[in-house]
Amino acid sequence: MPEVNELLQLVPKAEAKQSMKDFKSDQEVRWCPGCGDYAVLAAVQGFMPDLGLAKENIVFISGIGCSSRFPYYMNTYGMHSIHGRAPSIATGLATSRRDLSVWVVTGDGDALSIGGNHLIHALRRNVNLKILLFNNRIYGLTKGQYSPTSELGKITKSTPMGSLDAPFNPVSLAIGAEASFVARTVDSDRKHLTSVLRAAADHPGTALVEIYQNCNIFNDGAFEVLKDKDQAQEAVIRLEHGQPIVFGAEGSKGVVRDPLTGDLQVVAVTEDNKSRILVHDAHAPSPTTAFALSRLADADTLHHTPIGVLRSVERPVYDTTMAEQLDTAVERHGKGDLAALLAGNDNWTVVG
Repeated sequence: MPEVNELLQLVPKAEAKQSMKDFKSDQEVRWCPGCGDYAVLAAVQGFMPDLGLAKENIVFISGIGCSSRFPYYMNTYGMHSIHGRAPSIATGLATSRRDLSVWVVTGDGDALSIGGNHLIHALRRNVNLKILLFNNRIYGLTKGQYSPTSELGKITKSTPMGSLDAPFNPVSLAIGAEASFVARTVDSDRKHLTSVLRAAADHPGTALVEIYQNCNIFNDGAFEVLKDKDQAQEAVIRLEHGQPIVFGAEGSKGVVRDPLTGDLQVVAVTEDNKSRILVHDAHAPSPTTAFALSRLADADTLHHTPIGVLRSVERPVYDTTMAEQLDTAVERHGKGDLAALLAGNDNWTVVG
């Protein structure tokens, strides 16, 4: 099982006990009334004191979008950066300032459209940063166009006859990019959201947390199946490491592996198939089963949607290995000369 993030020990601790109030900025929160972003903000502000870190050494970096207002509302350092580029800026900061706890806040459009390339490289490098991906399956800031996670056939201002694009599954994408920590949660489930944030903070390396977030203006009710008490019981698969993957009333449904295809299936639990119910292993070295679990989410109805930590494995952290390389270079060659480096060995003289 992966250990608690030892890199957190590099971040200075708070001198006094902190509360949620300490992490609230003096800025007016300006989201639409009823937006799911409020719930996520409250959960993050309430969770931050648990880290015990000096707020001056915590940084939130965002791109462009409704969720990207986030840094204004956190009483920490932060940057409202460039569209899609938050993972790149956060990479530079995390690798050069290992005394900081770096968090990225992004949305499905910001992260998966213009920022798609930046996101996957941060994940594969395993930089020590935490990425909160707010997914409302719509462009909210620019007033309701379809996004990279909108379902096929989605009718919006930019797709009046229905979207022709197959949607991204952010969790599948992250696992395919070799992310070492991948999780999914829901904005309205404060307890679950907080537990996932805690696990992400404890993880050494890049942690991606997809948060299903309701946009009540342009895509209201997109996740109603997962939020309605009766429907959620039959639709939400709560993943817990080491526990059988069952859900529904009194665990009436479960996940098994098809012996012929190797795919995962949802079945009604019986005495005959009870022994075949899959036990969740978030720390399995191979991403195969985690990827298969991510594919259980139906893009149209959201039935059979896994939430929780799908994958949490240890692998080398980019910040650490880069620091080791630099230390080795200094030991072998001494400190470098920047002017000499810029001039290089191949100098040309231009004569008239």
